[in-house]
Amino acid sequence: MKQRRPDRPPNDARGLALEVLIAVEAGAFADVALGRALESSALRGADRNLATLLVYGSLAQQLSLDHSLATYCDRPLESMDVSLRVLLRLGLFQLFFLDRVPAYAAVDASVNAARKIAPKAAGFVNAVLRRAGREGPAALPRGADDYLRKSIELSHPLWLVRMWTEELGESEAEALMRADNQAMPTVYRALCDRDEAMAELREKGLDPQPARFAPDAIVARHAGNLPGLAVLQGEASQMVVRYLAPQAGENILDACAAPGGKTCYIASLCQAHGAVTAVDPARGAQQSILRNLRCCGVSNVEIKPDSLENFVNANPQASFDAVLVDAPCSGLGTLREHPEIRWRRSLADSSDLAARQRSILGKAASTVRPGGRLVYATCTVSNMENDALVDGFLSANPDFSEDVPEAVATELSGLLDERGRLRTFPHRHGMSAFFAAQFRRVR
Repeated sequence: MKQRRPDRPPNDARGLALEVLIAVEAGAFADVALGRALESSALRGADRNLATLLVYGSLAQQLSLDHSLATYCDRPLESMDVSLRVLLRLGLFQLFFLDRVPAYAAVDASVNAARKIAPKAAGFVNAVLRRAGREGPAALPRGADDYLRKSIELSHPLWLVRMWTEELGESEAEALMRADNQAMPTVYRALCDRDEAMAELREKGLDPQPARFAPDAIVARHAGNLPGLAVLQGEASQMVVRYLAPQAGENILDACAAPGGKTCYIASLCQAHGAVTAVDPARGAQQSILRNLRCCGVSNVEIKPDSLENFVNANPQASFDAVLVDAPCSGLGTLREHPEIRWRRSLADSSDLAARQRSILGKAASTVRPGGRLVYATCTVSNMENDALVDGFLSANPDFSEDVPEAVATELSGLLDERGRLRTFPHRHGMSAFFAAQFRRVR
């Protein structure tokens, strides 16, 4: 069946969501694709919010939706054209999860969209969605065990349900997965006094509220970066920098710096007479860090668009007061912001990433001065990438001891475990799931 690109009216939230979801199915990242689509559209207010909800909700609930589709369709899902499968998911999401969208509106909109992208399938779409509207979500398979039941009900891949249940316990894992499927709040970092920033955001109609933990964090409506006033940065990301606790005048290495949010925060806390070296080999890293620097108005950063290994080899005498390794990871702690990640990761990814993380952490450790500190951080929930890796590092590096300064332990007391490791969770703290551990070089 030959597909045609849908004609997307600029005020059609469902059409825009469909376009973005098709792009994500082809490999795009949802936040990037949605941001670009919204920027080029005429959608405003409630329509922008609806488009965002449709994209993130459909991706988060994808496994649950596909379970019902497999029940109500007379053909295998994998044999369908991608755009048709995405369209059916979008229709089901509205039927099952959006109380404010009448069932007839969800069905009619989906049928109209089908007439544009796959005219011969319009009747099929109508039949499937009307049946789903009558019968509701499909029943679970007979004999489904707890893992499979939770995988379908909570829309997380089976391997992840098993891993989190084993590592966190049944109740914690379930609470985390339920939180993953909720909307992510928009959080800013104030670039000036937080109360002053909130007053200006209030004048802009963004309904700001102080965040629960980070002293510079503000929860508000999404309006993009606001240079000189506030920059988009998640609260957990800000807490990692608070955990590092940059001090005025320090010389700090950000070993995995892109896109630069933490780099800028570190630089601002170091103040003008401190210095930050930002290293990252990723394509476009230098440009993204520079954009963040300009937005935040900081200049005490030197960017090194190279691998950490090359940087260390080229600077064998490098010695820093503090080093942050915000390691490349599986990203499983960010499923509210990036719901598509759960469908793109596997258990093997954590194992592969752990090997890379160990290498990066070892290289970074060589640049810490005696008495200096080293922070290892991830935005994932995976023992292989977090506790097991940290424990292995300590065993292999007697020059380092796990040590959290008293001032940091006091400020972050509600977020640290008994060993002083930072752990944030959406179901406990309302922010992404991040992990961090801090070491001091003893000799």
